[in-house]
Amino acid sequence: MYFAALLARTEDGWEASDTELDDVETLSDLTDLAREASVDEDTVLVFIEQEDAWFGVVRVDGEDDPRIFVSDATAAARSSYGEILLTDELLGREPGAEDTIAALEELVGLDETEDDDPDTTPDNNTTDHDDNDDDGLDTDADAVPSGPLGDTRLLADLGLPEAELLMLRTDALVEIADALGAAEVLETVR
Repeated sequence: MYFAALLARTEDGWEASDTELDDVETLSDLTDLAREASVDEDTVLVFIEQEDAWFGVVRVDGEDDPRIFVSDATAAARSSYGEILLTDELLGREPGAEDTIAALEELVGLDETEDDDPDTTPDNNTTDHDDNDDDGLDTDADAVPSGPLGDTRLLADLGLPEAELLMLRTDALVEIADALGAAEVLETVR
């Protein structure tokens, strides 16, 4: 079960709205959605939570690049919404590296033969290759670190220090909203 909401800071406090992420495919789409909710280019926070698994916060300040925090990158990597937040930059990869890997995997089958070459490995082959069948299948999972990832200080100036953000697990969005003084407005959209 997912929950997603926008919190936009205004001169009168925070305004909350729940949001559908069905049409959001990239971080750029999510950032545009946040900017549309912004009043006078003030701070907008996008909360995404998968119940008891992980949560993410994206902070958009005007035209600045979005700042991202994900509580558990490994869990988020298994989620389509988490994949939006786990950008190449956040993971420390070269942009487009994943596309290059996918293209190479398409050229070379998982049995390590090219598409045009017949598979010459006998069915009864008991070499060490059989022990390594998982190699290459989980390259993305291997590249995603476990635990928190991203800008741990993105909420520090709003009342939630880095140490407290890193300690959050369940009901994290409620605790974040409480620290920001926005618990009541977030509750209206929950």
